[in-house]
Formats: sequence, C-alpha cells, structure tokens
Amino acid sequence: MHQVAVIGASGYTGVELLRLLSLHPDTELVCVTSRQYAGQLVSDVFPSLHGIVDLCFEDVDPAALAGRADLVFTAVPHQTAMGMIPALLAAGCRVIDLSADFRITDVEVYLHELFREQISEARLIANPGCYPTSVALALAPLLEKGLIDHKTLIVDSKSGTSGAGRAPKVDTLYCEVNEGFKAYSLPRHRHTPEIEQSLTRLAGESVRISFTPHLLPVNRGILSTCYASLTDMMSLDKLHEVYLAKYAAESFVRVLPKGKFPNIAQVRGSNYCDIGLSIDERTGRVIALAAIDNLVKGAAGQAIQNMNLMLSLPEGRGLLLPPVFP
Repeated sequence: MHQVAVIGASGYTGVELLRLLSLHPDTELVCVTSRQYAGQLVSDVFPSLHGIVDLCFEDVDPAALAGRADLVFTAVPHQTAMGMIPALLAAGCRVIDLSADFRITDVEVYLHELFREQISEARLIANPGCYPTSVALALAPLLEKGLIDHKTLIVDSKSGTSGAGRAPKVDTLYCEVNEGFKAYSLPRHRHTPEIEQSLTRLAGESVRISFTPHLLPVNRGILSTCYASLTDMMSLDKLHEVYLAKYAAESFVRVLPKGKFPNIAQVRGSNYCDIGLSIDERTGRVIALAAIDNLVKGAAGQAIQNMNLMLSLPEGRGLLLPPVFP
C-alpha cells in the first residue's frame, strides 16, 4: 500500500483528488492539508465525502511529510508550489504538481497518453493543464504525421467555471456567469505557452497558435475545437483510421464514430477524452474536437494516471469510472 498526501486539498481539484483516491485500491491517504480548514474534518467541510474520507485537514510544513507519504500531490494556487516542492523532493518524496509553476521550465510537462515512457522514473511531474490536455490529444495524430500546416492552427476552447478555481471572484459569481457566454484572457491566455510547448514537441518544430478560451455557464467540462489546413486533402475515412490507430491502446481516449461529435455532458465525472473529427472539403481544413472533464482528465484524474505509472501500477487503477449522466 502506497501512502499519499494532498497539499491544498480544499480546492475543486483537491477535493476531486480526494474523491478519486478514496476509490484507489493501492493507495492510502495519510495527510490532507488546508490552511483555511486546519483542524476540521474533511467530511464536515465537504459532506459529499462523509463516510468516505475520515481525515482532518492539517496545516503542516511540507518537509514534515517525509516518512509519512511516499508521493505528494500539490494542488495549491499558482506560484505557491515552487516554494514548497524543493523541500518535498529533498525529503525524498515523489511529487505531482497540479499548478502551473513547473510547466514552462526545465521540468518536463508529461501528458500521460503521449509521453508515458518518461513518467515512470520521474521524481517530479508537472501535471498538464486542462486546456493543453484537450488540445494536445485532439491534435497529436495530425502533428506527428505532418498532416496539417501548423501555421494555420486556430483553437477555440470553452470551459466550465470550476476551471477558475474555488476562491470567490466577481467574474465567476452565479449572477455573473448564469445565462452568459464570453471569451476571456485575450489575446494571450496563461495556458497558451504550455499548449505551444506540447504541440512543438509533437510537431518536431516550433508551433504557434491562435487560442481563444471561453467561459461556459456550467460547473465542469472543456470542449476544444481545433482548425487547421491540411497539407494534402484526405478523406474522413482515412483521417478516422489515423486517429483510431494512434489511440487504439489508450484506455481513456475515445475516438467517436464518424459523424459523431463530443459533448462535455458525456464525459462528466470521468477520466475520458472524447474526440470527434470532420473535414471541410470546401476550405481544405480539418476540424478536430475534444471534450474532457476539466477536473478529472484535465487535472485530478490525469494526476492519478501519472501516479499509477510512477508507482508501477496499472494506469487505469482507481479511474475506471463511467461518466455521470445526465
């Protein structure tokens, strides 16, 4: 049994980690931290976990986790993780960071389906962001095989409000979001460099994209629609075969039948990424769409996939949950 801890367990991603880890047969939660709720039972703060997680929130120094936890998830606000992770590594812990602090640095960002061979020996994994996850999975087959002119790439993504975090902000209050739909963080979202970093690795040369994020009036989910010009016209049948071949062995990437397109409602609460494809013969462009749950495949679920590989466990362990419907 592997002992794990979650630092910053009271945000949306942290609570999702607790939910999923509570189902994991090979791990034991030994510590969950929160400065705001220190000393309170997890189940008192989050009644959904009553009878499931019986720990109290703690406020502990990261180095004090040495000897308590083999692996630590850091689900803290951006620019906070960089101050604690060196102490965790020095104490001998392996770390999966869900913030953005180490994604655009010397530390590699590893999306499980694309770079699994690099993960198993790592001591620190910078978990990919939610937008980059959906975009990289949607575009990987096209970039790896040179099927598109990446200079023409346009990515249009929509996210539920949980992607903005649990801290109260005016822009994500119910009355500000309900019955609305808007773009934000133009012309350069903080995930743009990470998306370009992942796509550059896939393409083997520098990739720059036009990326526009939008805020949906829903709790969770991301739908990314990616457009690019084909280098040579191809049939939808051939394109579909390319994607099926790429993801045939992947447990959590579902290439939908031709003519079917992903819906965030069909991946909610799961670690799946659904991909749909179309070709516009009139413009010579391909359209690749990907839907994920931003809190699971876009954060906690992918982090557990990475943990499983780091601990030499089956990668689907604790994650084989069907989506919630309706």
